[in-house]
Amino acid sequence: MSKKDYYEVLGVNRDASDEDIKKSYRKLAMKHHPDRNPDNPKAEEQFKEAKEAYETLSDGQKRAAYDQYGHAAFEAGGMGGGNPFGAGGAGAGAGNFDFGDIFGDIFGGGRGGRSQAQRGSDLRYNMEITLEEAARGAEKQIRIPVMEECGTCSGSGAKPGTSATTCQTCAGHGQVRMQQGFFSVQQTCPRCHGSGKHIPSPCKDCHGSGRTKKQKTLEIKIPAGIDSGMRLRHSGHGEAGSHGAPHGDLYVEIHIKQHSVFQRDGDDLHCEMPISFSTAALGGEIEIPTLDGKASIKIPSETQSGKVFRLRGKGIKGMRTHAHGDLHCHVIVETPSSLTERQKELLREFESISQGDAARHSPRAKSWMGKVKDFFGQ
Repeated sequence: MSKKDYYEVLGVNRDASDEDIKKSYRKLAMKHHPDRNPDNPKAEEQFKEAKEAYETLSDGQKRAAYDQYGHAAFEAGGMGGGNPFGAGGAGAGAGNFDFGDIFGDIFGGGRGGRSQAQRGSDLRYNMEITLEEAARGAEKQIRIPVMEECGTCSGSGAKPGTSATTCQTCAGHGQVRMQQGFFSVQQTCPRCHGSGKHIPSPCKDCHGSGRTKKQKTLEIKIPAGIDSGMRLRHSGHGEAGSHGAPHGDLYVEIHIKQHSVFQRDGDDLHCEMPISFSTAALGGEIEIPTLDGKASIKIPSETQSGKVFRLRGKGIKGMRTHAHGDLHCHVIVETPSSLTERQKELLREFESISQGDAARHSPRAKSWMGKVKDFFGQ
């Protein structure tokens, strides 16, 4: 009985890429695997047929021979005698399917693969700074607990004067193969945890891990204009990796303390500015603080509470801009307190005079009372 064409078996064209061949075989292997088709007597035959085709077409040398000579390339006496790929031919061992060859990306590692040493963990440090430090920039010193390479064993994990040996469980591969029926799955070696090495005499300081916990002091430069929630990355200042792998990174997250005068909104600053009743009515000039010193604001007469004055360029220069933000001053008219009898007398006199022409002196009050009357339908 003649065999089917291998390309036809896998359902691919003759110019198919290695990746296309692998994808097609993966689908067929999962579809026809005997364990998934216990009631289909033809499944095992189809499964073996697909595996045989894949083993030939996934090998560059075998595929070239097949393209030139067809199935005769693997038959005894073919191509002038003898099978160039061994007595078993392309279909040898078809009944013992190794999932590690085709599904290594699913189960972690291909044939003979070794788990690599792991990069160190990243660290995060929450830093609280003042608004002035955020605006002008600063340099801070911090101390953080980190896992560093053990100084006693230089990160090997072995007691000084000794060395690690090849793990006998996995023969140094870092992985062991588990066989169950048709399935063959690779797993990380439980003895060496993927390193491929066994330490018979562990270092007394790090107990064989190659790392010890230490306090590390770092100088952190805070750039001018930084804002809350931003992170500064310090490459290589995280924890040490296992068995000589690179360090992780340190991320410094910035939090700005609440300020007694200013509130920040992006690159702008806001502040409340209390003024006296007489200044609001008559006008005047007042002095206000800024991050760069003092500034003066002229208050026009009849200024109402809630009025906002903007001082251009008195905010914060952001990290990604050349321009400064603005300072917004919100006027709060302050009601006098702890009045003397003379002050009360003058205010009563002022109120009596104002009542004579309330619409003129209190336009907002008149407008509000009109709205109230409309609301009650009067």
